[in-house]
Amino acid sequence: MLVIPGNPGIAAFYKDFVEALYESLRGQASITAIGHISHSQKDSENGRLFSLHEQIDHKVDFIEQELQHSEQSIVLVGHSIGAYIGLEVFKRLQNKIKMFVGLYPFLKLNKNSVTQSAIGYIARSSFLSKGISLFASFIGSLQPSITRGIVRRFLGHSWSVAAVDVACCHLLKYHTMRNVLFMAMTEFQKLTEEPDWTFVRAKEDKIAFLFGVDDHWGPLSHLEEISKRAPGVTLSVETEGHTHGYCCNEPGSFWVADYIANLIKNRSFIRNN
Repeated sequence: MLVIPGNPGIAAFYKDFVEALYESLRGQASITAIGHISHSQKDSENGRLFSLHEQIDHKVDFIEQELQHSEQSIVLVGHSIGAYIGLEVFKRLQNKIKMFVGLYPFLKLNKNSVTQSAIGYIARSSFLSKGISLFASFIGSLQPSITRGIVRRFLGHSWSVAAVDVACCHLLKYHTMRNVLFMAMTEFQKLTEEPDWTFVRAKEDKIAFLFGVDDHWGPLSHLEEISKRAPGVTLSVETEGHTHGYCCNEPGSFWVADYIANLIKNRSFIRNN
C-alpha cells in the first residue's frame, strides 16, 4: 500500500495514520508513505522548485522502480491533492494498481472558497511566496520551545505533539515553504480543469472516496458530481467531526485508518480474521 500526502507533502505527518492502518490490517500489508520532493527538513535539491506534474512523475518513478520485478499490485491512498496525484498515477500504471482510495479529495477548484482564493493569490506572487517562506524559516530558527508555542497557537490547536514537531522540523524551512507554495500555484492552474471522468467511470469499481462534512477542499457538491458522473464509485462521508487535516491528530488518524481497513477487508484484499 502506498500513501500519497497532500500539500505540504511531508510523510512524517502521516506516521500515526500509517501505524494505525498497519494495526487495523493486523500487519498483513506493507504500507509506505511517500513524501513530495523537497518537502522535507533537508534541502537536498538545492532550492529547486517542483510542480504538481513533477510530483506526479516522482510517484510514478518510485512505483516503477520499487515494483519493477514484482507482480504484486498495490492499493493507492491519496489525501487532498494526493488524491488527484493518485488518480493520475493510477491512469499511468493501471496494471499495477489494485484499488485507489481518495481521502478528503482535492480534485478541482472550489470557487466559493475564500481560503483557496487567498492561497492562490499568494502562490501566484513570487514576492509574497518568498516573503512568507522567509518568515516561516525565521520562526523555525527560533528556540525550539518558542517555535513549538507559535505553531501550536496559530496552526495546531488540535494537533498532536508529534504533528507540531513535524511542522517545526520540516515545514518551517525556506525551501519547503517555497515548494509548498509553488506546488500550490501549479495545482490551482491545473485544477481549473475537470477531472478525467472517462477514466473514473472506466475504473469506478476500483475507486473510493471519503469526504468530510465541512471541507472546502472537497465539498459535498463534488461528491454529488462524482455520484452522477461515475455512479459505481464507492462514496462515503465522515460525520465524526474530524477535519481535512485528519492526520495531524490521533483520533482522526485512527478513524480514517479503520475506514480504509474495513474498505479493504470488505473487498477481500485482506483476510478478515
